[in-house]
Amino acid sequence: MIEQRLARRIGLFDATMVVMGGIVGSGIFVTPATVASFSGTRAGMLAAWIVGGGAALLGAFIYADLARRRPFAGGQYVYLREAYHPALGFLYGWALLLVIQTGGMAACAVTFARYFKPLAGVPLSERAVAALAVAILVAVNCLGVGAGARTQSALMVLKIAAIGAVIACGFGGAAAPGPGLVNPRSSFAAALIPVLFSYGGFQTACFVASELKDARRDLPRALVAGVSLVVLLYVGMAFACDRILGEALQLSAAPALEVATRVLGPQGAGLIAAGVAISSLGFLSQSILTAPRVYFAMAEDGVFLRGVARVHPRTRAPVVAIALQGGFAILLALTGTFEVLVNYVVAIDFIFFALTAACLFVLRRRGEPVEMPGHPVTTLLFIGVCATVSVSSFVQDPLHSLIGLALTLAGFPVYLLWRRTR
Repeated sequence: MIEQRLARRIGLFDATMVVMGGIVGSGIFVTPATVASFSGTRAGMLAAWIVGGGAALLGAFIYADLARRRPFAGGQYVYLREAYHPALGFLYGWALLLVIQTGGMAACAVTFARYFKPLAGVPLSERAVAALAVAILVAVNCLGVGAGARTQSALMVLKIAAIGAVIACGFGGAAAPGPGLVNPRSSFAAALIPVLFSYGGFQTACFVASELKDARRDLPRALVAGVSLVVLLYVGMAFACDRILGEALQLSAAPALEVATRVLGPQGAGLIAAGVAISSLGFLSQSILTAPRVYFAMAEDGVFLRGVARVHPRTRAPVVAIALQGGFAILLALTGTFEVLVNYVVAIDFIFFALTAACLFVLRRRGEPVEMPGHPVTTLLFIGVCATVSVSSFVQDPLHSLIGLALTLAGFPVYLLWRRTR
């Protein structure tokens, strides 16, 4: 059994940090400007972050319900496999490895290197530093889920401190003169897309469900608490950027950097550079901790390379799956092809979000009780939000969205081949 082969060493605090680490990356230091450019007023911008946070909380409750009834390694892969068909679960894992997770990991690794290299004066290229960071985190996670979780928690605490410093600058610094944001061509729907994308990632905590000490109790709590805390951080960051920068926020390329620099002077630039580096490394750490459990579960099911299910006898970590994920990320970081893959992520990711939420309807029809608050209205609302984001991605960037869909569907013949040769 998977649950017996992997070690249960993750407690509630570490699980909450894993949830938050899957959401908070380096993007929050820049995204407030993007959202502001679509918002007509300060109230509209803050409303977008609050509404997006509400949608993320609906998702957290949905995944909490699924995690409570299926606390197994692989999380979302397991939900899709059991509610619909093993082929759909495989397509999710396939897309996770080739499109969704690995491209984002490589992008974060390079972002980390871009900020860390000048701070530390490392005499290596950015791509070499990125590859080295991935390799070190792979080694840490091969030492066991406990080591990986502790590393992730430490990085997440540092991330919270960096974001908290920007929020403190926003409350303590001099407010910008003028009425604030003014954009006659505002679009609340357009502002919601980057917001919702910024809130994604909490679902990856479900991948390590079988390694929580008490998954049925702690994982649902970690999902709801983690997402709630991120909502507070994001709304605080947006308010800080708007209060200090005012109308200039929507034109800023690095709003958090400008806020810290205006309030703290030159030291602010170093603070934000360190914050972005830590946030990128933290997201990278969380990805290496969580995503390999999906490939491990697929291998256990016999629909992926059997060796990927190998567990180290002492650390009880899925070392081959971890090395596979890290190897793909290193390859993309060194070649630079991640820049193309990142453009394919949004539409596909939200399609799987909607399908996973719909699992509750499937399980309810099979006689299993649903504990999602407000179901079916709240579940349908979350599915509608996901569908809107996915359709908007196809409309705004049809080429990359269609290529991402094609890459995902290309996994179906691979699944048939593996099943046939099992």
